Amino acid sequence: QVQVAECGGGSAQLGGSLRLSCAHSEYPGRTYVMGWFRQFIGKEREGVAAVTSGGTIRYADAVKGRFTISRDTDKNMLYLQIDSLKPEDAATYYCAVGRATGWSSMLRSDDYPYWGQGNEVTVSS
Repeated sequence: QVQVAECGGGSAQLGGSLRLSCAHSEYPGRTYVMGWFRQFIGKEREGVAAVTSGGTIRYADAVKGRFTISRDTDKNMLYLQIDSLKPEDAATYYCAVGRATGWSSMLRSDDYPYWGQGNEVTVSS
């Protein structure tokens, strides 16, 4: 069982920046993927960014150029930097960990068995 917990989030101003953090326990395997997902009210969870243990990064088209995923492997930490905040960035953001199975599955929530509790992000004008 991999423990996952997000921290950070909260409220930030329109056009500003926000950094989400995620702590996770050691994954019991050589290759794994860590991802950030978000869920809008009444919508399904969607992948926004992910990084594999080998360093491959994938972003959803909707967030390219404004979201940056990074990790600290020594500390088992995952981060998501959101710049130029827009109203449509307001959502609940989740961190997740799973087995790396390829590029096509990196942003697919069904491929992630371990999830954090989610942190709400609000954008104020």
